[in-house]
Amino acid sequence: MERRVAIIGAGTSGLVACKYLLQYGYHPTVFEADDGVGGLWRHTMDSTKLQNNKQMYQFMDFPWPSSVKEDNPSHNQVLDYLNSYAQHFSLIPHIRFNSKVIDIDYVGGESTEEIKSWELWGGKGKPFCSKGTWHVTVQNTKTLSAEVHKAEFVVLCIGKYSGLPNIPEFPPGQGPEVFDGKVMHSMDYSNLDNDTAAELIKRKRVTIIGSQKSAMDLAAECANANGVKYPCTIIQRNAHWFLPDFNVWGVIAGFLYLNRFAELSVHKPGEPFFLGLLATLLSPLRWGISKVVEATLKWKLPLKKYGLIPNHSFFQDLSTCLIAVFPDKFFDRLKEGSIIIKKSQSFSFCSEGVILDGEAKPLETDIVIFATGYRGDQKIRNMFKSTIFQNHIALPPTSSTVPLYRQIIHPRIPQLAIIGYAESLSNIFSSEMKSLWVANFLDGNIELPNIREMEKEAKLWEENLKQYGGTYFWKTCIANCAIWYHDQLCKDMKHNPRRKKGFLRELFEPYGHADYVALTHK
Repeated sequence: MERRVAIIGAGTSGLVACKYLLQYGYHPTVFEADDGVGGLWRHTMDSTKLQNNKQMYQFMDFPWPSSVKEDNPSHNQVLDYLNSYAQHFSLIPHIRFNSKVIDIDYVGGESTEEIKSWELWGGKGKPFCSKGTWHVTVQNTKTLSAEVHKAEFVVLCIGKYSGLPNIPEFPPGQGPEVFDGKVMHSMDYSNLDNDTAAELIKRKRVTIIGSQKSAMDLAAECANANGVKYPCTIIQRNAHWFLPDFNVWGVIAGFLYLNRFAELSVHKPGEPFFLGLLATLLSPLRWGISKVVEATLKWKLPLKKYGLIPNHSFFQDLSTCLIAVFPDKFFDRLKEGSIIIKKSQSFSFCSEGVILDGEAKPLETDIVIFATGYRGDQKIRNMFKSTIFQNHIALPPTSSTVPLYRQIIHPRIPQLAIIGYAESLSNIFSSEMKSLWVANFLDGNIELPNIREMEKEAKLWEENLKQYGGTYFWKTCIANCAIWYHDQLCKDMKHNPRRKKGFLRELFEPYGHADYVALTHK
């Protein structure tokens, strides 16, 4: 059997997947719909910059260039960094740009009955053991012509936050169709070039629906453009915890949450009895730390004054990767009135604008922008041509996470891996670890358990996400037990999961990409 590998997407996940597959002797083909690498970083607002410190957002064996002095580089600097990575490791010749994957289809394989009877993944638990071949239908975005490429293994690196926007549904007569102004999603706004975006919001009353990072960034951009004469209004159901900056607060969070001692206070999927008992005993400490952080933020920032105190804990937002950084001078904009925040559990449209709960008059506006996220699970589901495989990608109300073993392999879909679905506080590092795992798996260094055990592990992770993530567990964030997760990957790859020297450093120092650099060498 040939061992052709197709990678779908040339964002950060696709780039590291390509890099490690090349390192392990494969010759993957990467299909990218855009005309360059970078994924979501190619479609951001002009004001977007890296909210993490750049030291937290870098490849393990490719540091930022010394010419980048900023702690939080701009999106153009991030794009340059990703391009430099692709050039340095000679990835560009393996990428087919302007090549949009329409769907993938498993052809010539076992019958449905045979697949259902499998005890091991793909029949034998190996990456290239099944009879079938993936047919990848690719459309040239310039000529619109389509052709089919064949591969024995597919790596999906399509991300969760692009392509398929989440738009709320409204009863007839209460949706955007009755509004005289313009309605769009933040994805559509981000896809505009800088001049067009600036002209769109210039001297316009903009209303933004949402409470997370993209909503805050949009509001800041509109306020910077229009000032108090045309204020921007944010409508949100619930506030989330934001940090004033990540350079100092990121270090604080690292020592409070991102080390082995902190993880001892958190229940982990598949943990032994002793660790579970210890997590229960230490849970008051975890609660107390969260309260101290919350009290400090409320003391440092005027959250109460502007209705920005969340009704959930700081730890819950951390557990769902919703911790973000306020845009520059955000509270100055609130104080001067160029940004207005309103709370409403629901709203509807009218010809003049939007109608909010408890307000007699409509909020008059010219543009409404939904910063309401994306339908990541549906995006993955749509990639499969087979309804059988589509049904394996569970959607609400059955579930709200794609059930993946090691957050990479679907137990019922052969010869395929998904990278970039589960989130962490440093997605570039998380994707790199998963890519290393996939390369080792394809190289025969990792043995999968039976399908029943894989599904059990995926279920344990889903239950853990529900326990700590609340209503946002569907984000599949592994931040509060990331070290535990990476320990599992290291053990699978036959590496020592203890990456630091000395007991105290191992227990109390924050873990990050630098601890795993040695794994990048085959």
